Amino acid sequence: MRGAVLYGPRDVRFEEREVPKIVKPTDAVIRISSACVCGSDLWPYRGIQPTAQPTPMGHEYCGIVEEVGRAVKSIRPGQFVIGSFFASDNTCPNCHIGYQSSCQHRELVGGAQAPVLRVPLADGTLVATPDVPSEDLIPSLLTLSDVMGTGWFAADAANVTPGSTVAVVGDGAVGLLGLLSAKQMGAKRIIAMSRHASRQKLAREFGATDIVTERGDEGVARIVELTNGVGADSVLECVGTQESMMQAINSSRKGGYVSYVGVPHGVELNGEELFFSHVHLHGGPAPVRRYLPDLIKLVWERKIEPGKVFDLKLPLDQVAEGYRAMDERRAIKTLLSP
Repeated sequence: MRGAVLYGPRDVRFEEREVPKIVKPTDAVIRISSACVCGSDLWPYRGIQPTAQPTPMGHEYCGIVEEVGRAVKSIRPGQFVIGSFFASDNTCPNCHIGYQSSCQHRELVGGAQAPVLRVPLADGTLVATPDVPSEDLIPSLLTLSDVMGTGWFAADAANVTPGSTVAVVGDGAVGLLGLLSAKQMGAKRIIAMSRHASRQKLAREFGATDIVTERGDEGVARIVELTNGVGADSVLECVGTQESMMQAINSSRKGGYVSYVGVPHGVELNGEELFFSHVHLHGGPAPVRRYLPDLIKLVWERKIEPGKVFDLKLPLDQVAEGYRAMDERRAIKTLLSP
């Protein structure tokens, strides 16, 4: 089969790769229905996260089970399934408290920008939909594998509650779906920080009540002004830079909650500043598996449509253009069809 392989900065190739097979009795092999490019893929694509060797790319996936290992009990061939970017056994102590992305036996799932994928720990990782979905539902179901699950975790970790005021730092797919999640959780006021018209439009559609175009200290000042000098109850940090993290912390009210789900690069926190900020901080790699059953239900019943974040659709063999478009901010998120 052919799939996406990253060789180095801005060097994605679509080339022959070995077809995945069952390696362990707990594995499953699925045929990908749709794949996509993640914002976090841009860190190695840009060379900010070094690539030591040619690396198969992609960690968001959904599709039809083709084969399972002899130890797999809950998943069977023919089912349409969704899983997380971290495989988990869903039985260890960390999994039991809802942090499957820190499973004691976790494995990173990679290589999903291809027609076929091996998923380790299939029983604890994959969740089946009620039936094989119609084509129009697949983009939204695909988002549950990462960006919608991560956006939901961002809102949950920031303690979004009915009637609260929420600020979202970052207008990529995760930020936009964090905003959608906050709306679902009952936030009354949702402030999207964005400078891009197409993203602002989708933010409004997902529930944003205010748009702030300023960044850094000016962005903080604008949030404080909009909240009558108080700050937001909940702030979702969905980027992963020093500026975005400080913008999030400083936009929060005293006693407020800040979640951070953007993969950090160069983020350092000053202990004294943090001490006097009086904020709750909670984040990390999203425990997507915790939320999958509920999010599948919301998509299946057409109560949310997170698939709207895909504003560029390409055949899988044009994956390099999908990366370029997102790198150049010509696209929010690229959907790939095998």
